[in-house]
Amino acid sequence: MTARGQREFFTVKTVSEALTGFRPARRTPVESVSLDDALGRVPAEPLRAPHALPGFARATVDGYAVRAADTYGASEGIPSYLDLAGEARMGRPPETEVRPGTAVAIATGAPLPPGADAVLKLEHTQAATPELLEVLRPVTPGEGMVRPDEDAAPGAELTRGGRPLRPQDLGMLAAAGIVEIPVHTRPRVTIVSTGDELVPAETAPAGAAPGGPAGLPAGAAALPVGQVRDSSAPALAALVREAGGEPHFAGIVPDDREALAATLRATLTLKGSDPSRVVEGSLPESDVVVVSAGSSVGARDETAAAIASLGEPGVWCHGLAFRPGKPTLLADVGGVPIIGLPGNPRSALVVFRLIGIPIVRLVSGCTDPPPEPTVRARLARDLPSAAGRLDVVQVRLSGDEAEPLFGSSSLLSILTAADGYVVVPEAATGLAAGSEVEVMLYR
Repeated sequence: MTARGQREFFTVKTVSEALTGFRPARRTPVESVSLDDALGRVPAEPLRAPHALPGFARATVDGYAVRAADTYGASEGIPSYLDLAGEARMGRPPETEVRPGTAVAIATGAPLPPGADAVLKLEHTQAATPELLEVLRPVTPGEGMVRPDEDAAPGAELTRGGRPLRPQDLGMLAAAGIVEIPVHTRPRVTIVSTGDELVPAETAPAGAAPGGPAGLPAGAAALPVGQVRDSSAPALAALVREAGGEPHFAGIVPDDREALAATLRATLTLKGSDPSRVVEGSLPESDVVVVSAGSSVGARDETAAAIASLGEPGVWCHGLAFRPGKPTLLADVGGVPIIGLPGNPRSALVVFRLIGIPIVRLVSGCTDPPPEPTVRARLARDLPSAAGRLDVVQVRLSGDEAEPLFGSSSLLSILTAADGYVVVPEAATGLAAGSEVEVMLYR
């Protein structure tokens, strides 16, 4: 048996194996929300057009509704002439029919009169007399107009199920008169912080003055040696919101297996398991549980043991071939996915962005996530790596160059200084300076 400080990780997976293999079946229930509250929400099913859109043929330019055949052969040298038969007004049904040899004045968005099959632009005409229009160029059928079903035919899919709704999607739904939308509820993500050294972010040193030193806010004074404010929890909560989830805090738990297991039981509804193992508490049922674990090897072992004690199917992997973030744990307990993160804040946030956000989105019914913003850049220096391990390297952008940022995984300043990150693939042994890379940008 190896010494406690030398314990090895078990069931280590690659990042790609984790993203494709760990697919919890849990999905949040469906609720109906108004159009005003639907931005970013995930439709539970495709939403279809109840009727043709826009519903009537209308002009897309200012000009004259005409029969295209009446304009054939027209030019500035040899114009054609059409009789003006009236005007089509915005917001009102047409009152005049376009007959052979006639034209009707029309504004952008107005409905096309019967008989018209094109709209001649205003700048391609001249007024010969108040009743006679001079045509300076021909139009083709369908020019300067949209058909009644050109935006959407009846029954056409307006928005896909599983894709978060965007502003343009809401506009399309409004045009179709769909104002109540069935969407998945936001996943309730419980964040559990562990560590004997952690204290809440708002903790002030004992005896601290109302205002911090040098004019800093109250509570800004340094804590006693050994204590650390919990920086991971609020940052993880922000990432949960970015993923479309609803974060809930379970507080800080010491590095103790039984204390952690009791807290985790309080966040779960262990369906089909022994009810005596479920501790009733004030915390809501969780759709996802995130454990920000202690940094020491022993603390990681206690976290894994606590999660393994909760029920089946249990731990799926304990360790990822990934830097920073090897001590990552993925588990499924009673249908609820549990993500065990490294204790170092930077590692925890990098892992959650890469692994946690996809899991939260999956539970929310999001099968078609939005693409991440990226930019191409050239590496300013070599990036060493090891084959078989995926490396995530923070970078700062300067023009078209990406400058790698290095430092301990416990330093949040590396993240705050970064504009994005570069992924060194598992198969690579590094990237040379000058290589073109894709930088995943922070929003």
